[in-house]
Amino acid sequence: MLNRLFLLIILAIPVLSFAQIERVEPPNWWVGMKTNTMQLLVKNPDIGKATPSITYKGVRILQVHHATSKNYLFIDLEISKDAHPGTFEIVFQSNTGENLTYNYQLLEREVPAEDLIGFSSQDAIYLITPDRFANGDYSNDIDISLQEKTINRNDDYARHGGDIQGIINHIDYISDLGFTAVWPSPLLTNNMKSASYHGYAITDFYQVDPRFGTLANYKSLAASLRKKDMKLIMDMVANHCGSNHWWMQDFPFKDWVNQQSNFENKRPINNSNHRRTTNQDPYASKRDKAEFQEGWFVEAMPDLNQRNPFMATYLIQNSIWWIETLHLGGIRQDTYPYPDKDFMADWAGAIMTEYPNFSIVGEEWSVNPLLIAYWQTGHKNKDGYESNLKSTMDFAMQKNIVDALNEPEKWDQGLVKIYEGLANDFSYTKPRDIMVFMDNHDMSRIFTQLKQDVTKTQMALGYLLTLPRIPQVYYGTEILMSDHEKPGDHGLIRTDFPGGWADDSINAFTGEGLYKDQKNMQSFLKSILNYRKSSKAIAEGKTVHFAPFLGTYFMFRTFKDETVVVILNKNETPITIDLKRYLEIGLTGKTLTNVVSGNQVEWLESMTFNTSGITILSTKK
Repeated sequence: MLNRLFLLIILAIPVLSFAQIERVEPPNWWVGMKTNTMQLLVKNPDIGKATPSITYKGVRILQVHHATSKNYLFIDLEISKDAHPGTFEIVFQSNTGENLTYNYQLLEREVPAEDLIGFSSQDAIYLITPDRFANGDYSNDIDISLQEKTINRNDDYARHGGDIQGIINHIDYISDLGFTAVWPSPLLTNNMKSASYHGYAITDFYQVDPRFGTLANYKSLAASLRKKDMKLIMDMVANHCGSNHWWMQDFPFKDWVNQQSNFENKRPINNSNHRRTTNQDPYASKRDKAEFQEGWFVEAMPDLNQRNPFMATYLIQNSIWWIETLHLGGIRQDTYPYPDKDFMADWAGAIMTEYPNFSIVGEEWSVNPLLIAYWQTGHKNKDGYESNLKSTMDFAMQKNIVDALNEPEKWDQGLVKIYEGLANDFSYTKPRDIMVFMDNHDMSRIFTQLKQDVTKTQMALGYLLTLPRIPQVYYGTEILMSDHEKPGDHGLIRTDFPGGWADDSINAFTGEGLYKDQKNMQSFLKSILNYRKSSKAIAEGKTVHFAPFLGTYFMFRTFKDETVVVILNKNETPITIDLKRYLEIGLTGKTLTNVVSGNQVEWLESMTFNTSGITILSTKK
């Protein structure tokens, strides 16, 4: 009887409808940050009814914000300079007197902010689609808690099993080629029904996708690269999330994502009009601007509303959390012009304030140098916009190089495209901080773009690696990977790297099974990449180039006593070029070394080229 009475009394006591805190983000923070305030997102059933309190020296609650949803609280904290690393309790008290306690951790910073050095023109970046590079851990191929539960290497749009351990296993290969930085496409959880392999539909901004590995694996990748004096660049997405993100079932506010009302009421969603010029266009209509900025990138990728101050803070803190957790060497920000541009300036500014030697590159897919220049920090924009963004992507030069090599030589075609393209550097604040590439995960392989011409592909890549830029090379380019069977097909572009799976008959890591042209291309790139590691002329030298002449183009990069000469020759038959044309460079009588072959060449009155190709010479032995 007493037991039954006791049970009735317990049942009669009102309690909050949670047994533990579902989510607190960021999951931890650090002492000694330049900005001494931060904001916690707390999610739990009925948490909005609770009052939080903290008793910990150096930490105090500045303000508590209630969301539209009763299942969220946003807590502003001040972390003073005298706060020490440790764990403190956040006590949530309801109006019924029931308490819930959450232990939150403040960590000591492992690396001073100034020591997190970003990528620069001294670096060469290797871009990887992790699911397609190498499978280093077969045990994590399938996770039954996630929606896509299969592996099928015969399906270009299915998961293939590549992971973080696969990258770690082949860091020596990447380093030996001469790359100094690795950029994997996003490794965070993409709990989507299909095509989750590419990583750009993130459903949890603080969780490593278990099919790629764990946070410990991610940290190990960063640490393994640092041991090789290499940098890890993280691919981030501020514009959108995946449609199965956890907050899509319970939004904290009515304006958390764009077109939220349509989504919640199952009305049609408009995709972006993709008119990126509305960011700069002085005549752009309000309608065009709204359709660009508020439209979803695609149906499966809801557009985040960075004008909501809580969303803005969430995204900024998330980026800082990853920089601090992994000791990153840079960020690549996806679809840079699509989010609210004022937020993007605040986002980049917050990061560069905390990490003054860091680097961020933003994707602006435009072949118009004016649009590329607009986003680079320091550019004098007519609208007064300051991006705080160190680097943007040179899609313009990428197209110029392809056109230059594919087109016949005429006054306004062929090599003049790169000559005039490089001349556009007058529009850039700092050209050598811009990232250039020949292909990436979203466009046809350069070998396909150049109609599977090995010589032209070498010319393109050799020129790329000697420009006053930060070069990026996509995995597999070094072995002439191609998508010629279905040009432009994303699944085929992101094909498996041979040798990344135990049962592969061809192994590009060891060279087993590669044909001659593939081995030659590996060797070609390895020679240039390893030379440029110590080349001040390529990293920061003065650039002089000459207008195309008789199907040839000469570019010179000079720093003190080092001069690098880059010669593109499109003539299929022998041709002799009068070198007096280049007298102003001051090379007459000097002996130069071919960077690729090692052969020595005297710079005399003329030079003969027997066939088309690229020649890279250096005054350094």
